[in-house]
Amino acid sequence: MTNTVTDTTMTAARIHQFGGPEQVKLEQIAVPSVASDEVLVKVFCAGINPVDWKIREGHLKEMLPHTLPLTLGWDVAGEVVAKGDAVNDLNIGDAIYSRPDIGRNGSYAEYIAVKASEVAIKPSSLSWSESAAVPLAALTAWQALYEIAALKAGDKVLIHAGAGGVGHLAIQLAKLKGATVYTTASKKNHEFVTSLGADEAINYHEEDFTRLKDLDVVFDTMGYEIQEKSFGCLKEGGILVSVVAPPEAALAEKHNVRSEFCFVQPNRSQLNELAALFDKGEIRIEVAQTLPLADINKALEQSESGTTRGKLTVRIAE
Repeated sequence: MTNTVTDTTMTAARIHQFGGPEQVKLEQIAVPSVASDEVLVKVFCAGINPVDWKIREGHLKEMLPHTLPLTLGWDVAGEVVAKGDAVNDLNIGDAIYSRPDIGRNGSYAEYIAVKASEVAIKPSSLSWSESAAVPLAALTAWQALYEIAALKAGDKVLIHAGAGGVGHLAIQLAKLKGATVYTTASKKNHEFVTSLGADEAINYHEEDFTRLKDLDVVFDTMGYEIQEKSFGCLKEGGILVSVVAPPEAALAEKHNVRSEFCFVQPNRSQLNELAALFDKGEIRIEVAQTLPLADINKALEQSESGTTRGKLTVRIAE
């Protein structure tokens, strides 16, 4: 192993049991060691995502059998400071970003061990905070729209919550494919979502999105009643992709459409493609606020409110 780290302990935001914000504690723990196929990353910034507080509350414990105590956070931007002997394509000092394996300890810590295959060189045009905001949300939108829905030029797509972390990137990726994009957003965010390329913004407080018909794709980031109502917007053979909960198969069958659940996976090649898009100015990331790690609970509560435009991040180191 090649190693430039002198620290043996680090600060990490961990839970020892599932529950509310009070379960997240800043603790001193050992700096993780790395396997032969892993790198150790000094974390500069970490992204906040809804999955963080959902895991904290235990909503995903059947799906993700975590071992407690657990460090939260699965978006990271930082610097490679150690690497295993089998890692040949990354170097000490590389500036990277990643959506690491969600089954392992996360990035709300001064260091994180990540499989090298899950790591990509960060966009050179983005700050640490912006880079940390990208991986999970952008990969979610990419995998849902490009892989599962196979979105193509001329398709009509409804993206729910277009001003959110995933939504605002999904709008831009859909437009890059040449799709016509409809999105739901509060009135205050209409200018924002149209600046990203949305062709029509629907004020969900006052308008009924179900007036939309014959859509090729619905991208569901809301679930529950919104997901259920969205099936009626699709044309025969269209597809609803949800990132919240597996869609009801019977509803899809009733409307003669397809439905899929997307649970984002790490993907280096897609992160490389996304970095190129950011560096060419073809897409952009919106960071609403960057908070210190000491305010991690405030950040998680803000995320849970569902009112953030774009993404929240936490700053771990400079």
